[in-house]
Amino acid sequence: MLLNERFMVEALKEAQKAYDLDEVPIGAVVVKDGEIIGRGYNLREKAQNPILHAEMLAISRAAQRVKSWRLTGCEIYVTIEPCPMCAGAMIQGRLDRLIFGARDPKAGCAGSLYDIVQDRRFNHRLEVVEGILKEDCSRIIKDFFKKKRQEKSKD
Repeated sequence: MLLNERFMVEALKEAQKAYDLDEVPIGAVVVKDGEIIGRGYNLREKAQNPILHAEMLAISRAAQRVKSWRLTGCEIYVTIEPCPMCAGAMIQGRLDRLIFGARDPKAGCAGSLYDIVQDRRFNHRLEVVEGILKEDCSRIIKDFFKKKRQEKSKD
């Protein structure tokens, strides 16, 4: 298994934790020197807190681990293309690279709606790799929303 795939599998494990809690199943891991230093999955519904996205939690935990807000030398693996808030946090945290699985045409800000992470007007940009385990990353979120629609139609 390739390195990118290995870490995306870990992000998918985080997404599954969110799915099991009836949260939108997005997972993220921050990696430095081949080691996961931060993990996160969506907790927005359970905590009723709009900033508790997978990426925000993984970035926060990584910063705590290295005892610095500067996450240079780090990369983040996310199952779904990040939203504007999370893309902005990646810039603010000075991460080197974003690796994501599937695009988000409704909220994605690494190329779909906007390209915040590579916008030359910012003083920092991230390298972007997309499509890693795309089908798996897309499937978990599609299955989640299909289940939600079926539950809603039973009501």
